[in-house]
Amino acid sequence: MLRKKWLYVIILFLLMISIGWVGFAFFESDQTYKKEDAQTEGKYRIGVSYENLENEYVKGLQRAIQQKANELNVTIIEKDGRGKAENQVTQVENFLFDKVDAIILNPYEKDGTVLAVKKAKEAKIPLIVLSGEVENLDEATAYVGSNDIVAGRMETELIANELGGVGNVVILHIQGGSSLQISRDAGIKNVLSQYPNIHIIAEQTANGNREQGEYVMEKWLQNLPNIDAVISQNDAMALGAYDAIKAAGREKEIHIVGIDAIPEAVKAVEKGRMLGTIFQDSEQQGFMAVEMALKAAKGEKIDHMNYSPFRIITKKSYIK
Repeated sequence: MLRKKWLYVIILFLLMISIGWVGFAFFESDQTYKKEDAQTEGKYRIGVSYENLENEYVKGLQRAIQQKANELNVTIIEKDGRGKAENQVTQVENFLFDKVDAIILNPYEKDGTVLAVKKAKEAKIPLIVLSGEVENLDEATAYVGSNDIVAGRMETELIANELGGVGNVVILHIQGGSSLQISRDAGIKNVLSQYPNIHIIAEQTANGNREQGEYVMEKWLQNLPNIDAVISQNDAMALGAYDAIKAAGREKEIHIVGIDAIPEAVKAVEKGRMLGTIFQDSEQQGFMAVEMALKAAKGEKIDHMNYSPFRIITKKSYIK
């Protein structure tokens, strides 16, 4: 009886070992399959670092990049900088470590991502700067975007014409230190310098954020009764300003302009809630960035500066 009991124990032990080896072999096989399945043999790999995917315009860039990468059979590795230049520097360093074929950098700050561009150049990996300049742009392989000084001029000229060259304006800035903020501000101030009877009575950063734009506008409405217009450096803040103005019952008194032509802003223009917005073609920029990155990865010659034009959208020129 005791001998049979031990025999059962031995058989059970051998059976457990056998099952374990089968399970281990299955696990190993499954892992190997996944590794092989994840390989993108023959495909070019492009790392993409976005400044902040909470931004509607940046989401538009992402959609365009994904679409063009799919069309060109390119693998993209996407990372969100979440509004921090240091995150983007780390992301670019990781792309270089992973030996990607090219990088697209949509920078949050003009100065903060200088190191990322420098390291890519040292590693001899093509880097395309997208929709926002960096201080050492000459070290990047190419730039794809728009001339943001022009955008600032266009929205300000729209306001100046509406006011007849006379009035009080407030300015909402996107994040300080970004090339977009610096360039758009230069364009705004350039136009206003030509209108001595249009006065800037307040200007403040709202970081390109709708809620912050609304908050800043609420404070201005409480302390500055004679506001004729809001010049916003992007549409999100312009929409936030409108929310505050509407809550104060002054939507018929104050004109608002923005930049980017995100869908909600275009609708606001159509409905007369905003005077206008400046259309910046995120689709064209995203497409171009992928095309340029792929050409550079293949060693083909590309232009260093690649601009897509802005266009004014008003209720009269509304694009459906």
